[in-house]
Amino acid sequence: MNQIVSPKPKPLARAAKGRRPQYFADPATDKLLSMVLALTQELSVARDRIDTLERLLDRAGVLAARTVDEYLPTPEEAAARSTLRAGMLRRVFRAAEKEVQDLERAYASAPEAGEREILDIVS
Repeated sequence: MNQIVSPKPKPLARAAKGRRPQYFADPATDKLLSMVLALTQELSVARDRIDTLERLLDRAGVLAARTVDEYLPTPEEAAARSTLRAGMLRRVFRAAEKEVQDLERAYASAPEAGEREILDIVS
């Protein structure tokens, strides 16, 4: 019997192309909404995973709730958490990424730039 072989799925692009849709009159409001939605997504996934782990551990009689509360990570574990946290923050603040890069460039070329110039870049 012949089997139908599906082609390997094409990997999704890491960044969207084209302009971002604008829903509000002030683009800053759209950026804030985008950041809040990204953060909400991160929190939802984290809560689901935590709930799953706690239920599985409880069913197996492996871990008491206070054990989680009293846990202190090793330096290696803390470093790994820091890396994960940095990735989350990049995703959350992706909407403002261009403005942050513009600020970094402006500051690098003229560290004495006043607050007004910085606000012009952000606005």
